[in-house]
Amino acid sequence: MKKNYIVAIDAGTTSVRVLMYDAQMRVVRKQQQEFTQYYPKPGWVEHDADEIWRVTQRLLNTVLKGKEKTVAAIGITNQRETTVVWDALTGKPIHNAIVWQDRRTTDACVSLQKRGYEKLIQSSTGLVLDPYFSGTKVAWLLDHVRGARKKTAAGTLRFGTIDSWLIWKLTKGKVHATDFTNASRTMLYNIKMKKWDAQLLKILKVPASVLPEVRNSSDDYGMYRGIPITGVVGDQQAALFGQGGVKKGDAKNTYGTGLFLLMNIGKKFARSKNGLLTTLTPDAHGKPMYALEGSVFMGGAIMQWLRDELGILKHAADAGKIASSVQDTHGVVLVPAFAGLGAPYWKPEARGVITGLTRGVNRKHIIRAAEEAIAYQVMDLVYAMEKDSGTKLKELFVDGGAAQDNFIMQFQADMLQRTVIRPKDLETTVRGAAMLAATYVGFRIQRQKAPAQNGQVIFKPKMKPLDRKLHVDQWSISISDLL
Repeated sequence: MKKNYIVAIDAGTTSVRVLMYDAQMRVVRKQQQEFTQYYPKPGWVEHDADEIWRVTQRLLNTVLKGKEKTVAAIGITNQRETTVVWDALTGKPIHNAIVWQDRRTTDACVSLQKRGYEKLIQSSTGLVLDPYFSGTKVAWLLDHVRGARKKTAAGTLRFGTIDSWLIWKLTKGKVHATDFTNASRTMLYNIKMKKWDAQLLKILKVPASVLPEVRNSSDDYGMYRGIPITGVVGDQQAALFGQGGVKKGDAKNTYGTGLFLLMNIGKKFARSKNGLLTTLTPDAHGKPMYALEGSVFMGGAIMQWLRDELGILKHAADAGKIASSVQDTHGVVLVPAFAGLGAPYWKPEARGVITGLTRGVNRKHIIRAAEEAIAYQVMDLVYAMEKDSGTKLKELFVDGGAAQDNFIMQFQADMLQRTVIRPKDLETTVRGAAMLAATYVGFRIQRQKAPAQNGQVIFKPKMKPLDRKLHVDQWSISISDLL
């Protein structure tokens, strides 16, 4: 039977999606389901890895139903840095997964900094010393779960990011692997040598026996129900690949739960001097290239906070219309450092603030301030990246759920004084995973057209320079109080 389809799993921070594509990269089936978020203590964020697996399996089987023999390959993209440790004998996690947003290892990072390891970590991994990454999360689990170190000595524990966990479950424990994009986010992987760093493993007390094998993003990752798993990639690198970003100088920004700006910088390692990260991203064949990345923890998640915790927003999708219904924020600035500040500041101890509150402020002003905060944070990333790369972006290509918000996109163009380009298809993350899976099995697909040919929407700067300066100054003053 002819293999007509590619299936891709997108295991995100708040939900799992499974899509089936045809050879023209059109979506023919789609399933999505949210899963539970746990906040056991302030600054702690957890997921039930078993629940993520159950949701993934249910959605995948629904999408595959009746089509198994016509699917050429499966691709996986995932929330990065989120850490799972499980028992290879039982196949059960020893604890809830520690999510990338979690800040419980802040003290451990401070201790490492005081011991003088910050430069070593950045030189080897391209990352800053921060609880965002997986390394200190693994160490925390091994140190705080009863019996974990004993099981490690016996060689029965396995560590992985969500991709590795799903691969293990999909292959019934036959494959313990990850790709280089996810490995590059652990703070344990030497991105120059492209191997696990023995010195860092010793410093963080993470035994090599728990680590997955690192493979290319387009590679053999075993089988699920007779279908090869051949594409694995972290979500932000998947989005860059899905936007066609396989050449030096290609860049995109994803507006998801967090905000992630990536620029492909080619085959040569370059260290950031302006608070960004150096990471790995796939080339056209799924092999490693380098990228600069700016990571912000709170993007679209701000709207969920307004909806779920403050109760001032009924539907997150309504935020843009509400923001547009008022002329300005009435002096309100929101700095959403709910999980600390990420790039380019890296202040894990920072906490969110709302400034400028007066008696005339209402819910609409706060919602508008939240919308503006998303664009301000991306503005800071763009300027840092331009300093690092020596290249001024003429235009910003965007994707992700919050990129559908016209207010944010226009305000972004105004703050950057650059054109913002939104493609018709915003599903670039899962598309990237599907394309990488297709590449390995030789499945001939029609690659995404250039944005200019893809039903794009263009946002050009409209704000007067003086008005823009007032906005930027307000943001700069508010965020400087946290630095």
